[in-house]
Amino acid sequence: MVVSRRSVLIGAAVGGGLVLGWGMMPRSYSNPLAAGRDEVAFDAWLKIGLDGVVTVALPQLEMGQGISTLLPQIIAEEMGADWRQMALEPAPASGAYANVPLAESWAPMWMPLDPSLASESDALIARRYAQDRQFTVTADGMSLAAYEQPCREAAASARAMLAQAAGEQWNVPAEECQAQAGFITHGEKKLRFGELAQAAAKLDPPDPAPVRPAPYSEEPLPPERRAEGGGESKYSRLDYPSKVDGSYLFAGDVRLPDMVYAAIKHGPHDKTEVERFDPEPAKQVRGYVGAVNGKRWLAAAATNWWAAQKALAAMEPRFNVDLLVDSQSIENQIDEGIRKGPAYRLETRGEGYDNSPNSDMTMRYEFEPALHAPIETASATARFEDGKLELWVAAQAPEAARSAAAKALGIGTDATVLYPMPAGGSFDCRLEHGHAVEAALIAREMGRPVQLVWSRWQEILHSRPRPPATVLVSVRMSRSNRGMVTGLNTRLSTPPFQREFGERLFGNKTTWAAIRDSKGKPDRLAIAGAMPPYAIPDVSIDHAPIEIGLPAGRMRGNGHVFSAFATECMIDEVAHTHAREPLSYRIALLGDDLRLVECLQRAARMAGWDGGAPGSGQGIACHRMGTAEAGGRIACVAFARPGEGGVRVNRLVAAVDIGRIVNLDIAKQQIEGGLIYGLSQAMGASTTYNSGIPEAQRLAALNLPNLADCPQIEVELIASDAPPFDPGELGAVVAPPAIANALFSATGLRLRRLPLLSGGL
Repeated sequence: MVVSRRSVLIGAAVGGGLVLGWGMMPRSYSNPLAAGRDEVAFDAWLKIGLDGVVTVALPQLEMGQGISTLLPQIIAEEMGADWRQMALEPAPASGAYANVPLAESWAPMWMPLDPSLASESDALIARRYAQDRQFTVTADGMSLAAYEQPCREAAASARAMLAQAAGEQWNVPAEECQAQAGFITHGEKKLRFGELAQAAAKLDPPDPAPVRPAPYSEEPLPPERRAEGGGESKYSRLDYPSKVDGSYLFAGDVRLPDMVYAAIKHGPHDKTEVERFDPEPAKQVRGYVGAVNGKRWLAAAATNWWAAQKALAAMEPRFNVDLLVDSQSIENQIDEGIRKGPAYRLETRGEGYDNSPNSDMTMRYEFEPALHAPIETASATARFEDGKLELWVAAQAPEAARSAAAKALGIGTDATVLYPMPAGGSFDCRLEHGHAVEAALIAREMGRPVQLVWSRWQEILHSRPRPPATVLVSVRMSRSNRGMVTGLNTRLSTPPFQREFGERLFGNKTTWAAIRDSKGKPDRLAIAGAMPPYAIPDVSIDHAPIEIGLPAGRMRGNGHVFSAFATECMIDEVAHTHAREPLSYRIALLGDDLRLVECLQRAARMAGWDGGAPGSGQGIACHRMGTAEAGGRIACVAFARPGEGGVRVNRLVAAVDIGRIVNLDIAKQQIEGGLIYGLSQAMGASTTYNSGIPEAQRLAALNLPNLADCPQIEVELIASDAPPFDPGELGAVVAPPAIANALFSATGLRLRRLPLLSGGL
């Protein structure tokens, strides 16, 4: 049996044929991209209209990161299409769009194998799993790693078939035909893609696809070619026009005939049940339609959302509560875990290093629970008719949401259709799908379409925050080389929140069952980024898993937030303790990571780094994500001082190496947005708990940065031939330690707790 590289990556699916995948055996699927009227489907990734419009399948959730532009851009560049004639279509669930790199990365959540024993067979298992489960989850910036090559192959194949069709019509060799701006040309002759589509679709696709010699890497447009107010990329975002004119639709914008609107109220975490409510006062609310008791929540439906919310309040629901957690009990559990709880050694370099009383320096860094707080609260629209369910929802894990909703209604997934909607921000909270299940149940009980929208308070109350954590960092210093670190131990005390999330996502378990089944287990994903980029010979990374009674989940940056803050603050402390200049000290420790050295040097030049002298208000930090060979790197210089009401950050300067750059403007937007997000982590975005209730109950209580708080931001991307790396989380994890180090240089005071100025020093 011979399997070509093309069939492994995408397969042939011309004219509605089959798409081949590859797991432990060949897998085949019907072409999921259906051709409409006057369209021809070339494979699972693209179709061409007779008018020349090229429509690209989008298997990932657009939540502001720009994936709805990146994939069409890759296809347009490889195919020679006209950017003005590119369109998008959400991809249906199919193994053809499996996000295999993410499935491999998340194997500790679903595969009962030690990831350190990874082998070729394990990779094949991950591929098979992702294809069979239609695993198209959007997370961890894996979209380009998963889909760039299949998109290039699909576009190259279509380009070759169009050229062959034109060559046959002109009686010239196809190899002499060129594709550009939506035309196939040969000398003075040219034909539009749309004119050739039907003839091209009847041809056999080339095997392998003739992809261009080098992947696309964008160079900045010269200033004279930039539109007024435009950026450096020649590919403007496809979602800009509709977002500007307000026609871009989110889940809360769906309108169906006879639809009602639902508001909901949940009890505190966890295992709460509705004890009582009075439906009579709700009947006095104009527009009230009915109520649904979901056992652990109560929802009211009305002809508009405000009426539903008013009716819900009028019913005065009360809940029985099984467990009421508070911040003090959480702090006690974490303190017990960090001091003497059982720990698992998850990573080692050299001979390793144990945290001991004989360490030269030991510092403790703490993190409060952090909230996602997206602008768009959880929203879902559902219609249940004739035993079939339709869902309109923004879901990072659409197949998991579809399956969970179907199971809740007691129907098959084949009777459930999910229409993927874009998200107005997520930061990983839309990996959860409880609101989709609730909308489905309410629609069934109401007997009519329902749009459920959580209030801001319900979003805060019922979201799964990034858990609190404490990190203890101990170092051993060289006896012969002043100030050089020869041993480092990082001990993290936090719940195994990635495992817990995996139990919910992959096992469809309740929050308390997920906590129970992950309790006491080591979590490799929780310590992400803890192995430092510095060439310290002996390093050990330990995880002390704890249970705090509070459901926890993923959040932008995840474990890298803990590791970047603890490592970069500790390195800064060591440098100052030994009278070493922080920039040159980091460079001396980095060894052979020249890419990160370049980031540090360039950020310092851009910022006018003065050594972080006392009173300067300058702080520096760097971080690496991904592998040492590839991955992404960032260095940031922050200018910060304590100000009225908290932290005042005046300027953030970052130099970033994300490998090959696909779209300059989107890359910069993601880094800038990440830096602002990191600023929010430094200033607030967290809450304490009292009797199971978050004490921050509104956006205003989260101390999020507003427009006046946003500093001047300067970002420079470093050209690189390394594989592309998603920039979305780099800024979010490097900004907090850079700001903390800047505050030390401004005040002489070390702040070792996020958010800063939260009471812990």
